[in-house]
Amino acid sequence: MSRDSAPHVWVGDIKEDDQVRGQYLVKAKRMGSTKKGDAFLTLTLADRTGDLEAKVWERAEAVSRLFNEGDILDIEGYATSYRGQLQLILSELKTVEGVEDPELFLEVTKQDVPAMMAQLREILRGIGHSQIKALVDRFLADRKFVALFKKAPAAKSFHHSYIGGLLEHTLSVCRMAGTVAEQYPDLDRDLLVAGAFLHDIGKVKELRFGGLIDYTDEGRLIGHLSLGVSMVDEKLASLTGFPEEIGVRLKHLILSHHGEYAFGSPKRPKFLEAFALHLIDDLDAKMNGLKRFMDRDRQEGRWTEFNRLFERYFLKSGMMRAAAEKMDSPAREEEIQQGLFAGTRDQ
Repeated sequence: MSRDSAPHVWVGDIKEDDQVRGQYLVKAKRMGSTKKGDAFLTLTLADRTGDLEAKVWERAEAVSRLFNEGDILDIEGYATSYRGQLQLILSELKTVEGVEDPELFLEVTKQDVPAMMAQLREILRGIGHSQIKALVDRFLADRKFVALFKKAPAAKSFHHSYIGGLLEHTLSVCRMAGTVAEQYPDLDRDLLVAGAFLHDIGKVKELRFGGLIDYTDEGRLIGHLSLGVSMVDEKLASLTGFPEEIGVRLKHLILSHHGEYAFGSPKRPKFLEAFALHLIDDLDAKMNGLKRFMDRDRQEGRWTEFNRLFERYFLKSGMMRAAAEKMDSPAREEEIQQGLFAGTRDQ
């Protein structure tokens, strides 16, 4: 494919009828067939601003053999709309070797990682129970764990599914745990905050995050809840005299934080701190996922495109901000002043 030195077109900037040329990560690919039996190829292409469905209609089977998921493709095509969804129709593609800037294709947290880590350490320093703090400190002193923890995503898709997402999510859950503990004094703050820190640690082993975020074999076979409990057991083995009941409660916090069997939780929350952690974790995950969904929505008008996960449309929050900005505008101020003076004249 002949190429000009054209700038990269971010996925988030692609609009209907655009001619698109650039390099993108293959997040997924699958073969399909038309009603006539002709093969076609569907790809999910991505860069750090988002992802987009793409189609190959010509020589689909031969083209599919040229690359794998996780490869970088140099593509050429045009953007069109199908059933209200933007997609690319590819005319040419080739694989790219030796990518100069891998971060071009991986979404990264917008937060400052060292600052987030410092804030998390500060929260955890506030744990008053000496033995719980000793367990937490074992993790914070583990350089290999911390290095992975700072880079890991919190999920493959939907919430915090980007480099640094696990740290961002964990910090948010720990902050909310402290606030909730203040609101409900019957909660054991130390237990809840420690559970907030530990609840997703298994994700450093569940997910791999090189060129592509995907599950490891351990992640698919065991899962981050069980992996997290094993990691806690490993640290507890190095601590003498750790109270058995506290250890059991911390592990229950990990195992039950998804809340329901249907959501992959092997245990449902069975004490106050466990129930609180489940609600906090669920809130943070959904707020992050929905915010990203709305930020990337391409639908014109006040409503988003249909969200399959939640089975509904969402009203765009930006409309309220736009109304507020209009109210604060100089033209609106003049309008209000004129109304006030008019009211004075009428009296």
